[in-house]
Amino acid sequence: MLTVLRTTWPLLLGILLLLVGNGMQGTLLGIRGGIEGFSTFQMSIVMSGYFVGFLFGSQMTPIMIRRVGHVRVFAALGSLISAILILYAAIPDWLAWTLMRMIMGFCFSGVYITAESWLNASSTNETRGQALSAYMIAQMVGIITAQILINVDDPAGYMLFVIPSVLVSLAFTPILLSVAPAPAFAEVKRLNFRKLYEVSPLGVVGMFLMGGVFSALFGMASVWGTRAGLTVPQISVFVGAIYVGGLVAQYPIGWASDRMDRRKIIFAVSVVGALAMFAAFVFSPGFFMLSVLGAIAGGVANPLYSLLIAYTNDYLDKDDMAAASGGLLFVNGVGAMISPPITGWLMEMVGTDGFFLFLALNFGMGAAYALYRMLRYPNRVGQFPGAYAVISPSASALAVDKALRAADGDQRE
Repeated sequence: MLTVLRTTWPLLLGILLLLVGNGMQGTLLGIRGGIEGFSTFQMSIVMSGYFVGFLFGSQMTPIMIRRVGHVRVFAALGSLISAILILYAAIPDWLAWTLMRMIMGFCFSGVYITAESWLNASSTNETRGQALSAYMIAQMVGIITAQILINVDDPAGYMLFVIPSVLVSLAFTPILLSVAPAPAFAEVKRLNFRKLYEVSPLGVVGMFLMGGVFSALFGMASVWGTRAGLTVPQISVFVGAIYVGGLVAQYPIGWASDRMDRRKIIFAVSVVGALAMFAAFVFSPGFFMLSVLGAIAGGVANPLYSLLIAYTNDYLDKDDMAAASGGLLFVNGVGAMISPPITGWLMEMVGTDGFFLFLALNFGMGAAYALYRMLRYPNRVGQFPGAYAVISPSASALAVDKALRAADGDQRE
């Protein structure tokens, strides 16, 4: 691991600072939107803008990299991110915020793809798994740190928008001044969606539902907290609990999934998520228990994402894994894009806790479909499934493919 850190620390430090900036703006906008008087539905449109841009960016970034190279794409997208973080406070209009969130999602998608290509090129076959693990840890630490920084100033002012803008600007300094050469970009082809569904219906349906879960947890949580009357410190603790739960639960669930039918694990953790969110909706518990339930939701959502990718790849040849990952990430992005407005509509129709109802329904539908597949079709994987890898929802298809290969001990390029 020390060897990995010596060679990749500029990239890891840059990613950590970027995720601090991204984590701050996601939570801060939900709080500031309430201060500005935006409705729940308006904020749901704002939050969905990020996922629209992220999905579009995942398609366009490879084209831009091939035309002008990694360095120019990286620098241009970073400049846009830094500028938009300041403009949020300067233009408090929900339609302008929606457009800026779309640009922000586009830019972060491009930054992640570029950074992961760089990380892959700077790692050897022997160190790639450690490098990807360090990359995921840096992302998680950055987002959790962001929730702490939300409390350093009044969200009604400018300072909380200035801080992430400065951090994002600083993030690119160690990366762009690194002596590591820019990598050759490896384009990832996608698998036909019909073929992908035929290979793994549960993987496709599950990833679509998980897109809805992630966009609610990481886009609408602060909107819910503001509408529910939580203080800024309480909102930051609640959002932080979601990420901490995801970090803690990844490894034990992954360990279990490598030793039994993954459909059973998918069903079991989906049921846990559905019950936890249904309890939050029905009983409206106090803040401490809400934070615990938020940690459970994060602890279910993050491993489920990795589980569904690993499960789908159990049915594929290794040469098809990258293409399938690209298709699954696109399906996940579509689910994330359309879900915030549905969440906002539910919050307006049944009350603020419609946020938890939406999550319960998504987890519940995932559990029901997994149970249906188990009862209707036998396990085709056999006794020894492929390896489980910890995967971030922001990871590109290239990073997913390399993470799975590294976890599976595959030394082929």
